[in-house]
Amino acid sequence: MENDFIRKLTQLIELIYPEIDHKQFVDSLIQSMQLHADDEPPLAHTNHWNEEDIFMIAYGDSLVEDNQKPLSTLENFCNDYLQDSINTVHLLPFYPYSSDDGFSVIDYYMVNHSLGDWSDILKMTLTMNIMTDLVINHCSSRSGWFENFKQRKDPGKDYFFEVSPEDDLSQVVRPRATPLLKEVDTLDGKRYVWCTFSHDQVDLNFANPEVLLEFVSIIRFYLDHHIHIFRLDAVAFLWKEIGTPCINHEKTHQIIQLLRLLIETKNHRSIVITETNIPHRENLTYFGNANEAHAIYNFALPPLLLNTLVTGNCLYLKNWLMTLPPAQNGTTYFNFIASHDGIGLRPIEGILSDIETQQLIDTMMKFGGKISWRAVENADNKTIENKAYEINISLFDALSGTLEGKDQWQIPRYICAHIIMLSIEGIPAFYIHSLLATENDYQRAEMTSQNR
Repeated sequence: MENDFIRKLTQLIELIYPEIDHKQFVDSLIQSMQLHADDEPPLAHTNHWNEEDIFMIAYGDSLVEDNQKPLSTLENFCNDYLQDSINTVHLLPFYPYSSDDGFSVIDYYMVNHSLGDWSDILKMTLTMNIMTDLVINHCSSRSGWFENFKQRKDPGKDYFFEVSPEDDLSQVVRPRATPLLKEVDTLDGKRYVWCTFSHDQVDLNFANPEVLLEFVSIIRFYLDHHIHIFRLDAVAFLWKEIGTPCINHEKTHQIIQLLRLLIETKNHRSIVITETNIPHRENLTYFGNANEAHAIYNFALPPLLLNTLVTGNCLYLKNWLMTLPPAQNGTTYFNFIASHDGIGLRPIEGILSDIETQQLIDTMMKFGGKISWRAVENADNKTIENKAYEINISLFDALSGTLEGKDQWQIPRYICAHIIMLSIEGIPAFYIHSLLATENDYQRAEMTSQNR
């Protein structure tokens, strides 16, 4: 008689890939994760965190020191200054990459040599928990997989989502204003691949079960290196189906359930966190029935808290907090007010009016902020227009004043913001630039052509 783990795994595979040999693929997943058929997942509704857990978000080279590997410098900083307050580091992508500050991954199994190597990360895990980014929606156009795609050989030939320019893609929801499709020359002629974020970030095709199997192997590799907290980057865009918005697809939710089941069964302390920068009600669906994300990014908090402190009106923040459902055991909120990304505006759709959102944008631009855009279709005339997607500004500068302009209350306002974040149900996370009150870096923005 099959146990609960095998039963749940088989049911999910039947839903995601109804056409394949389910038993054979379940066996492949178990082998890839190095599990056993009689393994059992932890009890449902079990918290793998408590009130002592506080995260810090940082790149491997957020801090540098002469004649020292950046990962060693970051470890020393954590050990010297954070031992009594922060026990977990979200180490932003530390892999070789080609763009987007690490989120265009060339090789998921390697550490960027400019940061250090796996021994440095293993050393960090001795004194703190590490959360890694599983950049699961896309990879670099310079990756080995994509080179194989162009050469029409495995692994990679069928790893990327191909479409025709003639397909109706008008419903697709995107976070960027760049063209969705990229034309690629291959040994079989021209192909068109899907690029949600940029033409250097090519979307993977999870309709091919071999892609899922590949990422299960990557996850197991990270678990073997003592990393047990996973941030599923941009996961809302994972599954594509022509003729639909694609975002928040039912099969995306099923894949998250499957990954949580495998990860938790391998390591009962593991935590899966979904990064879904979408309207608030849609974001809540990633809890599932306490069987998807252990934690969801509380994306509405940063813009609502910022709006409160620059307008002096707490009505929207208070009303939103009153509608925030208490998380079931086994789930929680991941609370932050600054990160490597900008301050997302999609989460406040339907909460702030367009006029109030624009007022917030205008105020942030006065304080030195910049705007990132996304392409949307105008419902009236079917034309494509750009709409503000996120505000790019350091939190310290963002809180330098009010609608009336800058004032002398920047530091008290800044402290107040973090006190509110710490008081809300969930796990709090501090961006390293918030701990250090970093100001806007215009020189780097100009050098990288990235507003973030």
